Amino acid sequence: MVAQKKAKKTADNINARLALAVKSGKYCLGYRQTLKTLRAGTAKLVIIANNTPPLRKSEIEYYAMLAKTGVHHYAGNNIELGTACGKYFRCCTLSITNPGDSDIIRSMPTEQQQS
Repeated sequence: MVAQKKAKKTADNINARLALAVKSGKYCLGYRQTLKTLRAGTAKLVIIANNTPPLRKSEIEYYAMLAKTGVHHYAGNNIELGTACGKYFRCCTLSITNPGDSDIIRSMPTEQQQS
């Protein structure tokens, strides 16, 4: 019961930070745009939905490793990730180039180390 509450709280926390980053910062939605930002070296954080195809996921992780960019595996599917961004369509990958007022980049690596 306690673990379930904590998981829901962190998901809400991530959604709130993501919404603030989308509202106040700069980001790119989609697989092709994410790869472009990774190749250019402008991506600060990449968020991948949990139902992204494995080959696509591994390719993005490889590019992120080369670009020394953090990768966060979003707990929801691509529909939920699109909704968290405030869009009415699906989105399997998202790259944040400028977080704006959000502290999403500072908070993500610590959460990845804990899990």
